[in-house]
Parts: sequence; C-alpha cells; structure tokens
Amino acid sequence: MLQRLRFHVESTRGRRYPEPEHSYRNAFHRDRDRIIHSRAFRRLEHKTQVFSPALSDHFRNRLTHTIEVSQIARTVAKVLGLNEDLTEALALVHDVGHPPFAHAGEEALNALMHRYGERFEHNIQSLRAVDSIEHRYPRFPGLNLTFEVREGIVKHSRDFGPGESPLLDQYLPGLRPPLEAQLIDLADEVAYNTADIDDAYEAGLVKPEQIAGEVPAYYEILDAVETQFPGASERERFQESIRQMVHDLVSGLIEGTVAAAAGAGVTSAEGVREYPERLARFSSEALETSLQLKRSLQRYVYCSVSLVEDRRDSIERLTRMFEYLMEHPEEATGLDPTRQPRHRAVCDFIAGMTDRYFFRVYDSLFPA
Repeated sequence: MLQRLRFHVESTRGRRYPEPEHSYRNAFHRDRDRIIHSRAFRRLEHKTQVFSPALSDHFRNRLTHTIEVSQIARTVAKVLGLNEDLTEALALVHDVGHPPFAHAGEEALNALMHRYGERFEHNIQSLRAVDSIEHRYPRFPGLNLTFEVREGIVKHSRDFGPGESPLLDQYLPGLRPPLEAQLIDLADEVAYNTADIDDAYEAGLVKPEQIAGEVPAYYEILDAVETQFPGASERERFQESIRQMVHDLVSGLIEGTVAAAAGAGVTSAEGVREYPERLARFSSEALETSLQLKRSLQRYVYCSVSLVEDRRDSIERLTRMFEYLMEHPEEATGLDPTRQPRHRAVCDFIAGMTDRYFFRVYDSLFPA
C-alpha cells in the first residue's frame, strides 16, 4: 500500500562507530539481535507493566507487553509495505529504559532528578541504555545501533524542535521520524488499551459490561460475540471480544495511515520526514474508540484503590532508596561511588533494576 514511503536499509545514516557489514544480516537485523541479547531487554521480564506479579502469574509484564507491541507493529508494517526489520527493532527497544514499578517508578525518578535540575524520561533512558550503559562489545561502548533506531527511540512518541535538548539535537530536530518509527506509539496504544482491560478482568477490577457501557464499539463487539457463542463461558466470550477489539483497532491504524498518506501527497521516505505532521494515525472511528478505552481504564483500573495504594508504596520506597544511596553509594553492589554526577549514577542504577531486584536491595539496605 505504502511501499513508496518505506525506509530502505541502504539509506541508513549508519552507526556511530563504523563496522564492516555482516555477510547475511542487514543493519536493522543486527540491531534487532543486539537489542534482544542486551541485559536491558532481558530485565523487562521482571518489570511491572500495570499489575504486580505478586497478584497473579498471568498478568503482562514489560517484556510480554513489548512482544505484543512488536507483533502489532510488524503486522501493520507488513500490510503497508514498510520496513519490517526497522519496525521490529524499534518495537523491541521502545521500553528498555523503563524503571521498576511501571509509570510510578518513572514519576518518582523524574521528581527526584528535578532536584538536580534534570529529569527522567524513559525514552531518553532507553537511549542511554543502548548508547552507554550496556557493555557487550570490545570495540565500542553501548550497542552501536544504527542512527534510525536511535532516532526512533527518542522520537517514536513525540517530535521536538532544534535547541530543546543538546542530547537530542543530533537526531534531526524539527523533522518527523520514518513512518516505521511513527507506528510504534500507536501499536503500543493498541497493545496496552486491550491488554490492560484483559488483565483488569483477570484481577476482578472490571466486567465486560462496564466497558461496553462506555465504549460503543466494544458494546457492538460484545453483543455480536454473545449472540454468536451463546454456549461459551463468560471468560471465553470476553477473550473473543478482546481479540475482535485488537483487530478493529489495528485495522483502524492501517486505514487511518493510508488515508493520511494519500491526503498528504507524500511520495518518499524523505517526504515523510519533511511533512509537518505525522502520517501514522488511527481512523476517526478507531481514534474515538481508543480514547474511550483510555477513559474507561482510568476510571475502573488505573484509579482503583489497590493500584493507587501500590503506586504510593512504590514511590515511597524508591524515593527512600534514592536518597539513601546518594549518601551511601558504596553500600550498593554495582553502583560506582566515584562516578559523577552521583545523582545520575544512582538514577541509572535504580532505573535498571527489575522489581524483584529492587526489593532485594531495599531489604538489604532497610532490614525489617
């Protein structure tokens, strides 16, 4: 459909540290493999997505969420005729900078870094992870990913202009990222909107009828499923309705992006960069449904008593650990007490933790 807008691997701006080409893997293949073999990626298995694993073994974690985003993004890229290899690498790397405790952890670290005139943002942390924190290769620091993957890490969810940040000025400020990168944030939205409802149902926080009462498109799906499968259990009908919801949102993303590209008259990958708006978007119907799902999740799930209390406890613990390590960095194995600035070293140390490793360190620092 949109093959003319495909980003070709031959057009890459290359790597920060030049390397010989591989005999049978292209540059984006190698980026994907380096991401998968990184410690930051493996640690996603034990980082919370929304629900703590202490409640159930069946909830998504940050790794399974990443796999779902990759699945959706690759499907859309394949249908549109875009570069699947670049899309997959971007989807797999998009969350490696997330700290423990999901968005509560990000909120806490951001507040703490503001004390030192800085901020914490997981996209920037993802870039730090692949550029400098990972140590796997003798010839260069980090993973030495291609420019387009590193650019997509910081641009997949927002655009920025020249001068906004010295760190970001090297990533073509004022221009849009390739269409492959633009897909990631919307694939992420499809994944978490539907998966969070699924997990919330498993947690007993929401019933299908509650979502149907606030999301007309889901009401139609649920009504059709109940008519089609009258003998199925509620759980089976619910799972079928979620699959249909994913299908409709993904279809809306494909249709909306095709329509936007046609309306823009863009004819090349370079034209995607220069166009003043992003071309990846939902159709109007899918956009409205996605917004309604977000509002329902906010009402029934994210603001639920159990999750609010869990977030509050996580923020308090993380803040206590950060403040303690600023005074006693030598007490944490793996934290270099001589590294400066110290607040950045402590931030990187905590951000890289899995939830369960955080609790191990916390219990060692603050025994009951």
